[in-house]
Amino acid sequence: MNKSLQKLIKALHQKKYRQEEGLFLVEGEKSVVELLSSTLLTKAVFFTQNFALQHSNLLQKIAKTDTELWQISATVLEQVGTLQSNDAALAVVEMPENKVLLCPQNSYQIVLADVRDPGNLGTIIRIADWYGIHQIVCSLSTVDWYNPKVIISSMGSFLRVQPYYCELPAYFEQNAHLPIYGALMNGANVHTVQFAPQGIIVIGNESNGISTDLLKYIKYPITIPRFGGAESLNAGIATAVICDNLRR
Repeated sequence: MNKSLQKLIKALHQKKYRQEEGLFLVEGEKSVVELLSSTLLTKAVFFTQNFALQHSNLLQKIAKTDTELWQISATVLEQVGTLQSNDAALAVVEMPENKVLLCPQNSYQIVLADVRDPGNLGTIIRIADWYGIHQIVCSLSTVDWYNPKVIISSMGSFLRVQPYYCELPAYFEQNAHLPIYGALMNGANVHTVQFAPQGIIVIGNESNGISTDLLKYIKYPITIPRFGGAESLNAGIATAVICDNLRR
């Protein structure tokens, strides 16, 4: 791998350069294998001998496309990537367009209002995938979907869930015809809520919840009842509990 490629990959650790280049990183065996079977445009794949031996058929198929293939050592892979240990692969991928999402009929969207932690976002993407929710709308202040930590913690689910970043007040106004549920400290018990066939679930900031300027758009406040002394729930855990009750 030449120095210019190493420089590019390291630059893609940062949001500024991801946005400038329109590229992001996918790391690890499972995620790269799933990526190469998806519709996303992969510009280059850097892989170890071990990965090549295990996935020779897949690499032969990719070799017939415009994707660049580079076999490198695990040491170099770890030097340029974000994982402390990676004996498999890293891919440079083109970012999809930030397209407006319309809530599917008889389905749900998750809306994230200022979720800042990349691990939480990655977990929420994975939870959405598990519960068959394929769209997540994010406020402009929500952590970057293409942050390497988000991609890694989503465990490949980012390939099956679509993101859309926008100004949430305008988005809620455009979707005022839909039931909008908001996770709040005071609301209807999520265990007994009768969810509509279609709608939006809003998850707020890890520390402050849903901001006051967005509360007017929440038609149905819902809460996860507390039985112990914990002050709050992790945003990912809260999303999982709500989605589980939604699908019951």
